[in-house]
Amino acid sequence: MRTPFVAGNWKMNKTVEKATLLVADMLPGLEAVRTVDRVLCPPFTSLMVVSGMLAGTEVGLGAQNMHWEKSGAYTGEASPDMVREFCAYVILGHSERRAYFNETDETVNKKVKAAFALGMTPIVCVGESLEQYESGKTEAIVAAQVKADFAGIESAHAEKLVVAYEPIWAIGTGKAATSEQANDIIKNVVRKNLASQFSDQVAEKIRILYGGSVKSHNASEFFGMSDIDGGLIGGASLKPEDFVKIVEAAT
Repeated sequence: MRTPFVAGNWKMNKTVEKATLLVADMLPGLEAVRTVDRVLCPPFTSLMVVSGMLAGTEVGLGAQNMHWEKSGAYTGEASPDMVREFCAYVILGHSERRAYFNETDETVNKKVKAAFALGMTPIVCVGESLEQYESGKTEAIVAAQVKADFAGIESAHAEKLVVAYEPIWAIGTGKAATSEQANDIIKNVVRKNLASQFSDQVAEKIRILYGGSVKSHNASEFFGMSDIDGGLIGGASLKPEDFVKIVEAAT
């Protein structure tokens, strides 16, 4: 049995003061749900203070990105060592990083390897655009991302991966895929290709999340599907009551 997993991606939202208030509001509810792995991913500026608030709890902390090099002349970037000071998790390859900051499968692969080298768990995002979806290219695009993003990863590391299938056309649009559509892609494309790349046994251990306009009212529908192991939650993770309800739905 795969332990359900729900991560909140705050994106570029919340000052340190507002992040503190948000965590204080949701933490009691999150701590009460012990059968789900729960992770908060605030902006870099809030990692230190949120880390302190989560100390002694079972709620994990993740960064939203990192560089693959240990150090160097990379102005504006954060190294794996810097992220590891506070975080056990890191989101990699989010569609917004790919679209706005020219992130590629090659750089995602480097970051995945760097995360594992320091014992972090990468939450790796894959998904197709609206144009690709409408032209029937979903399977080819997602399969290619899985193959490239995890090239050269050892099976022992792969078992610890968290993969998030996020159809780009459903992120922040209010237009979610149906639970059946999401489960079909996760089961027959993402997990199937992970099995081809590693083994059936490894693929069955990897947790695969759905992300894309998941709300408190539809979370149970998604999480009730056979191969959806939780969610990578955007906007709703900024609303304490909604996010706690989504985590509860993952039980």
